[in-house]
Amino acid sequence: MSKLNRVLSFLTLSALLGSVQATTVIKLASMSPLSGPASEQGIQIRNAAQLATNNAKAAFAKLGFDLQFVSYDDQADPATGTSNARRIGSDKSILAIVGTQNSGVIIPASEALAPLHVPFVSPSTTSPNVTDRGLKNVNRICARDDSQGPAAADFMVSKLNVKKVYIINDKTAYGQGLTSELEKALKAKGVQIVTNEGTEERSDFSAIISKIKLLKPDAVYFGGLYGQVGVFARQLRDKGVHLPLVGADALDSPDLMKIAGNGAQNIYFTTIAPPIEAVPAVKTVAAQYKAAYKQGIEGYGIIGYDSAQVALQGIKDAIQANGKKLPSREQVETAVRKVKASKGLITGPVQFNSVGDRISSKMYIRQINDKLHLVTGGVVTVKPKAK
Repeated sequence: MSKLNRVLSFLTLSALLGSVQATTVIKLASMSPLSGPASEQGIQIRNAAQLATNNAKAAFAKLGFDLQFVSYDDQADPATGTSNARRIGSDKSILAIVGTQNSGVIIPASEALAPLHVPFVSPSTTSPNVTDRGLKNVNRICARDDSQGPAAADFMVSKLNVKKVYIINDKTAYGQGLTSELEKALKAKGVQIVTNEGTEERSDFSAIISKIKLLKPDAVYFGGLYGQVGVFARQLRDKGVHLPLVGADALDSPDLMKIAGNGAQNIYFTTIAPPIEAVPAVKTVAAQYKAAYKQGIEGYGIIGYDSAQVALQGIKDAIQANGKKLPSREQVETAVRKVKASKGLITGPVQFNSVGDRISSKMYIRQINDKLHLVTGGVVTVKPKAK
């Protein structure tokens, strides 16, 4: 090789290396339970967020950025979620988070990251306290408990004709917030609340079932996760109690029927996660998800995908506003709150109010019928309380 060719080769290699070095890494993180009793939903959120990131890589590459995805397992545990938040805070390439799945996790995790301005876009945290704290880094695309509770109350009164209800919560921020709103809505309709008790029991519900049999309510409402409620439902039916069992979005899992068996009959739940048949726009993403993960996308995957789309839109908006240069976390935090997104979203346009609640969202009524088929009983459009 001649001296001239060696010089040209060196210059070419230097240019290529300079181009690679000039590509700045940006990361989108997800945080959800990837192990434990809520992992089926959490894995759906993680997978969908990763898929959305992969689909956005080319657009970010055109802007000069290498978009990457990282995931964290919070095990539905507040302490683990807070520990994850600190790790995320130390990785300055992470500009936004899809998650968390659980209200009890996002509350401490978001407080840990608020001083660092790392924004969350949550698909499924429903406690009013998630956004009512007024943190600038917290946003969600789902309905709140104070919308979900009244929707369940309306359904129970109008369709199940309840006059007396036995309420149980799982002693988490999610379960307590949900049942508190339900109790208020039912009382406003003249329904008698037999009790609203908390339990952390997961294996032997005989004491509670004995009380239910004695008090003879028209329905039982359980604000808890599918793993706990599925065991309760099986034992309830085994004891000969076949009255309606009502819950919320945390029952929205195929594993509920696996755990409850025939006890799943006559279970109803409101859910923030759309069933496939209710969102025709999911078709393309559903095919991509199946190809990537060898299983079908479900409701939590759908809202996980849209949460990632909103987070990525916020990052892109911040890049544009910063002269197409790497934005700060604070700029991304501001941009996410200001997002007005519609293109590519499965569940429709997303826009947030001043505290990070979606201005208009949908809720679905689902039922497991006597043939153990999951069917949709209705769709309700809900808006958060005015701030």
